[in-house]
Amino acid sequence: MEKLTKELLEQWSEEYNGSAERQLATMALSKTNLNDVSYVASAAFDMKQKFSVEIKTMDVTDQMHSGRCWLFAATNILREKIAKALGLEKFELSQSYLAFWDKFERCNYFLENIIDTADRPADDRTVSFILTSGVHDGGQWDMFVNIVEKYGLVPKDVFGETGQSCDTSGMNGIVNRNLKACAVKLRNMIKEGSSSEEVKEEKNRMLQKLYAFLCSCYTEPPKTFDFEYVDKNGIYHAEREMTPKAFYEKYVGDYLCKMISIINAPTEDKPFYRTFTVDRLGNVAEAKGVKYLNLPMPEFKGAVVRQLQAGKVVWFGSDVGKGGDRKNGIWDDNSFNAELLTGLDLEINKGDGLDYRFSAMGHAMVITGVNIKDGKPTRWKIENSWGDKNGAKGYYVCSDSWFDAYVYQAAIEKEYLGETADLFEEEPIVLKPWDPMGTLAL
Repeated sequence: MEKLTKELLEQWSEEYNGSAERQLATMALSKTNLNDVSYVASAAFDMKQKFSVEIKTMDVTDQMHSGRCWLFAATNILREKIAKALGLEKFELSQSYLAFWDKFERCNYFLENIIDTADRPADDRTVSFILTSGVHDGGQWDMFVNIVEKYGLVPKDVFGETGQSCDTSGMNGIVNRNLKACAVKLRNMIKEGSSSEEVKEEKNRMLQKLYAFLCSCYTEPPKTFDFEYVDKNGIYHAEREMTPKAFYEKYVGDYLCKMISIINAPTEDKPFYRTFTVDRLGNVAEAKGVKYLNLPMPEFKGAVVRQLQAGKVVWFGSDVGKGGDRKNGIWDDNSFNAELLTGLDLEINKGDGLDYRFSAMGHAMVITGVNIKDGKPTRWKIENSWGDKNGAKGYYVCSDSWFDAYVYQAAIEKEYLGETADLFEEEPIVLKPWDPMGTLAL
C-alpha cells in the first residue's frame, strides 16, 4: 500500500488555504447543517403542491418511532377503499395488529432459517446475514399481503397503539437478543444429534414465550370485535362479533390478489422483463416469498400514472435519505448542490448506486398525485406517515428526476400493466439474501 507523504500533505494544505471556494465552504459549514448550505432555492421553488392528477385522501398517519412505514402505506391504501364504501370522513386500520402478527411470524421464520442452516458454521455468510438481520420493523408489499391473508384486518380503534408499538427499539432489542440465544440452543441441539421432533418441540417452547412477550408489548390481538362507525351523515352503524378475517374478506375482498410488485433495478444481474425473488426474505413460513417484475423506468412510471389517472393511489418504496428537505416536504436532487459545496465528485448512477451500496429502498409511502406537462411527469404528490408537522400537513412532493433516481418499487394493479402483467407468472430468478432489493424489510 502506498503511504501518504509529508510532501503531498503540505501541497494539499497549500491548495486548500489558497482556495477561496474552500474557505467560504469552511465558514458556511462551521455552524450550519451541510444539507442547508447546499440548498438551491430556485430549484426548490418548482416543488409546488399543485398537480394535474390528484386524488383526495384522508389526513396523514404517524408511524412514530417505529419502522412500520410499509404497513402504514399499505393500510393507507386500503382505508381509502373501505372509507369510500362506507361513507366515512375519517378512518384508519390498525397497523399494530399487523405488526404484532408480522413480528411473531418473523420470529418463527427466523428460527426455521436457523434450523435449516444449522449444518453451516456461524460465520457462513448466509448464517451471518440471518443473525445480523434478525427481526425488525421493516417489510415488503408481499409480506403485507401474507399477513393480511392469514390474519385479516381490524380498525385502529379496536387495536390501537401502546408504548412499545409506537417506539419499538427496546422491544426489538429484547426480541433479537432472545432469538440469538435461541439460535445458539437450537444449533447446539442439532449438532449434538437431537431428533427433528425434539428440535421442533423446543422451537415451539421458544415461540410460546415470544408470543407472551409480544402480547405484553402490544396486548393480545382480538379474535372477534364489534365494528362500530359513524358515517358522514352522522348515522351510527355496528357489526357485532366480526372476526378479523371476516372484516378483511367483506371490505377488501380479492383486491390484493390483483396487485403486482414492480421494481426498477437497472443492474447487470437483473435483466428487465424478468421476475425476481430474494432468498430467505419473508415472514409467514407457509406463504409465498417476495416476487418482483423488473421494468425500465418509462414503463414503471407509465403504470403508476395510469393507476393514478384511474383514481387509485399507489404504494411505493424509495430511498428518502437522498435529496430531501423534511421540514418543507420535498425530495428533489436538483434542490441540493452538495458537489459544488464540497468540491467532491458525488455523481453515481442508479445501477452503480445499488451495486456499490450507495442507495437502496428504506421507506414506503403512497403516491396520491402527479403533475403532467407535455405528456410527461414533472413532480409527484406523496402521502407520508411521519405525522402532519412537516410538508403540507404531512404531504410531500418529489421531482421526476428524484423519482427516476431513488424510487425502486411499486404495487400496481394488473390491468394498468397490460400484457406486461403476464410476465409476472414466470418463475423468478433467486437473488442472494443480502441483495439491495430486500433492504426495505430490514
